[in-house]
Amino acid sequence: MAKIFCVANQKGGVGKTTTAVNLAAGLAGQNQRVLLVDLDPQGNATMGSGIEKSGLVASVYQVLIGLAKVKDCAQRCQSSGFDVLPANRELAGAEIELVDLESRELRLREALAAVANDYDFILIDCPPALSLLTLNGLCAANGVIVPMQCEYFALEGLSDLVGTIKQVHANLNPDLMIIGLLRVMFDPRMTLQQQVSEQLLEHFGDKVFNTIIPRNVRLAEAPSYGLPGVVFDKTSRGAKAYLEFGAEMIERAKQMQ
Repeated sequence: MAKIFCVANQKGGVGKTTTAVNLAAGLAGQNQRVLLVDLDPQGNATMGSGIEKSGLVASVYQVLIGLAKVKDCAQRCQSSGFDVLPANRELAGAEIELVDLESRELRLREALAAVANDYDFILIDCPPALSLLTLNGLCAANGVIVPMQCEYFALEGLSDLVGTIKQVHANLNPDLMIIGLLRVMFDPRMTLQQQVSEQLLEHFGDKVFNTIIPRNVRLAEAPSYGLPGVVFDKTSRGAKAYLEFGAEMIERAKQMQ
């Protein structure tokens, strides 16, 4: 049975998609069966996995509104060996259509239940807003991975996200919990980042992942080639960090059993 994790943060530009794609590739590289669900209408996780979003015949949009099954829409990321449930701009229309559907917050959970035994990990890349799409991701997940930069405004956004997760846990998904906070785009030369990192460790303890993802140009370049960073340049500091993070996630998943 797959462990299902959302990669979520209500703040944009914090490396959610980079984390989702590279974690998927890192896990697949350690012989894990992985499905990456792109739940963002921008389709960046789809493109970053080497799948052309403009040519999609079926996507997560059709899955959410009940016109298709996950196994019929999923595509293989050829460079890394994980599956992708892709997205494109069509998904923006799902926000409106879901409003009138029964169990609108649970559509993704019900769809993923049919393939849960086919994977070890299902990762959901959420959009940077608390929308019906994000709510579907949170209701489908066992836990949330929160990528965040070690900056002051990131701490402000984190408190909002924790409040949202508590509400979803109380009202819609009692299994939901924060799996961990991942420090991304980290530059140890900046005193502020070191201070915020220490604050995170002080307040959240072992909820902070040991792995730290450094600020890395090669990770930023990789999506333009349709490749995860861990494939684009395996020797880069960013790639090595995400491979370490994959190993750490496998260990955390074992502790949840």
